[in-house]
Amino acid sequence: MNVPTWVWWLTILSIAVFMVVDVFYIGRNPHEPTMKECAWHLAFYVGLAVLFGLAVSVLAGQEHGLAYFAGWLTEYSLSVDNLFVFLVIMARFGVPREFQQTALLIGIVLALIMRGMFIGVGAVAIENFSWVFYVFGAFLIYTAVKIARQGTSGPEDFHENSVLRWVRRALPSTHGYHGVKLVVRQDDRRLITPMLVVIVALGTTDLLFAMDSIPAIYGLTREPYLVLTANLFALMGLRQLYFLIGGLLERLVYLNIGLAVLLGFIGVKLILEALRSNELPFLNDGHAMHWIPEIPVAVSLSVIIVVLIVTTVASLAREPGRRAAR
Repeated sequence: MNVPTWVWWLTILSIAVFMVVDVFYIGRNPHEPTMKECAWHLAFYVGLAVLFGLAVSVLAGQEHGLAYFAGWLTEYSLSVDNLFVFLVIMARFGVPREFQQTALLIGIVLALIMRGMFIGVGAVAIENFSWVFYVFGAFLIYTAVKIARQGTSGPEDFHENSVLRWVRRALPSTHGYHGVKLVVRQDDRRLITPMLVVIVALGTTDLLFAMDSIPAIYGLTREPYLVLTANLFALMGLRQLYFLIGGLLERLVYLNIGLAVLLGFIGVKLILEALRSNELPFLNDGHAMHWIPEIPVAVSLSVIIVVLIVTTVASLAREPGRRAAR
């Protein structure tokens, strides 16, 4: 894809406007959103993502359009798994329901910034080092095995990282929340509030999730613009999805298995792609293995859709049996 510079800036500016409007609206009106409000906002963001994909298909070709949809669906499915950890964080820090939307929004803004940096680094690495696909592929296969072994997500999946531990230890904090304020003045000194701690937890946790989601989407397309926009649209509806999904996560008992299959499939695809353009001297004398078949984008998209459908249907079909067992 030959994406003009002005298109990049227009895309980034448009997303920034959406985020700024959200920040000001929610900052001035902290509340727990209704199901109707979440459904309308989520439908808007999903519809926008679909329209964008159709526009890519028309303007840049069907191959790029399919690659975008494959990346967007993959990022969205990984985001659903991430939501469980977000739920655990909110519960662990006792965030009042009316303030959770603000915490999520600021955490998502930080995630967008950090993922943008990851995407840029990944694009440079792929452009200059063809062997990086071996690293990405091996990492995704390792992650797939790890996810499959751990089973259904649970509260134990959240562990305080070093950044969060440092913030809690080094910065004095108030005992309670002060609305959505991050810093307050008490007794002539500035103190952080638990809200700031929660935002650090959300932001750093999402950064860790990006370490498998960014290599995964680069396994579906090498176009940085598609990687960026697929991530943007997946994250834009995440806040509404958090409030809508409620207890549904507990019913998706096979979600981790489905995600493991997806990451494993993309990992294998990356390694096959790396072999097709091999430059490592100790593999096939440094020659590319052009005889290795290439997995078309349409096949990748089909696999992603089938895995997500089977995972959801199998999980919901098992739910009546689990309830009866209780």
